Amino acid sequence: MKKAEFSKIEGLSAGYFLVIAVLGLFALAGLGAAYYMEHNGHFVTGMNNQIVWGMPHVFAVFLIVAASGALNVASISSVFNKKAHKPLARFSGLLAIALLAGGLMVLVLDLGRPDRLVIAMTYYNFKSIFAWNIILYNGFFVIVGLYLWTMLDRTKTQYSRTAGFFAFAWRLILTTGTGSIFGFLVARQAYDAAIMAPMFIVMSFSFGMAIFLLLVMGIYNGTNRTLGEHIFQRLKNLLGIFVIGVLYFVAVYHLTNLYATEHHGVERFILLDGGIYTKLFWIGQILLGSLVPLALFFHPTWGKNRSLVGIGALLVILGGLAQMYVIIIGGQAYPLVMFPGKEVSSSFFDGVVASYSPSMPEVLLGLGGAAVALIIVMLAIRILQFMPASLADEYVTSHTE
Repeated sequence: MKKAEFSKIEGLSAGYFLVIAVLGLFALAGLGAAYYMEHNGHFVTGMNNQIVWGMPHVFAVFLIVAASGALNVASISSVFNKKAHKPLARFSGLLAIALLAGGLMVLVLDLGRPDRLVIAMTYYNFKSIFAWNIILYNGFFVIVGLYLWTMLDRTKTQYSRTAGFFAFAWRLILTTGTGSIFGFLVARQAYDAAIMAPMFIVMSFSFGMAIFLLLVMGIYNGTNRTLGEHIFQRLKNLLGIFVIGVLYFVAVYHLTNLYATEHHGVERFILLDGGIYTKLFWIGQILLGSLVPLALFFHPTWGKNRSLVGIGALLVILGGLAQMYVIIIGGQAYPLVMFPGKEVSSSFFDGVVASYSPSMPEVLLGLGGAAVALIIVMLAIRILQFMPASLADEYVTSHTE
């Protein structure tokens, strides 16, 4: 096996500048949307007293969860010593940091008062899962940053495996913390479930790997570098396994809720009578976001067509956004059952399904965060040697090593 050599991308083509320009426009639109919402107040959005986490939170949580999953390849190469994935470990760490930065940008700018973040960072209430996550996010930047240093600096490569173990453990803790935000929240019928934490971990594997595969395919195609069939098939099959894992946890989550009588109402709402939430669940998440990609990945002919696999990875990403929308927005829309078996009504919409329509500023802020993450990636691979010059089969070890 030949040793993979790393190099920067030239970044001088019209295509590269076009990508940066388009992403820059989305990032500026996101900042403009944040200013518009902060200046006028959140009443200009679709959010209200019932739906306090809107479309920006869908994007933010998706990007944060995907950041953990983007570290899959680096973890596989260092923790599980799979040398076939080692050439892409640097890019895996870079993408993880970039996605987390983009997600946190959306989260901070949607606070209404971003300056209040200083209080959250300096005064900790350790009974709050949100306070825990401040520590987890900062720790992720530090640990993955050190992990990247051990891979980029040839004099520190002996520490790479140790740093990889720490990064692997921290990413699991981080995603557990993010899932626990919903798992610990008892004020919503769709939340308050211990399975939320492991489900979010598996969701991170799927979302992060889909973004990783799509970007690797796009970068190697755009720079005329060779992406060998061996590593391509490994990444594609791994993504398919993660999609199956998400389906399993989603099924267990809903079956567990159906077993408990107190959750029958919210389950009927999500699975049958929820309108847009039911459609997003069955059509967006299950059909287009899971079953169609699995067919594209594992079909004997379609699975070898890179364009179809790319479409499948894109569908996994869109299905993930649909899943986040159902969990975050749908979970808030269904009213809390305060008196089981009784009808509840008041002047404050108790017992009523809340309405929510995403506004354009909310969507632009979310897309702006995703654009910032991609800008970080595009600039980093132009400045530093994150990408192997070639991933032809002779540069990738056998799967038995």
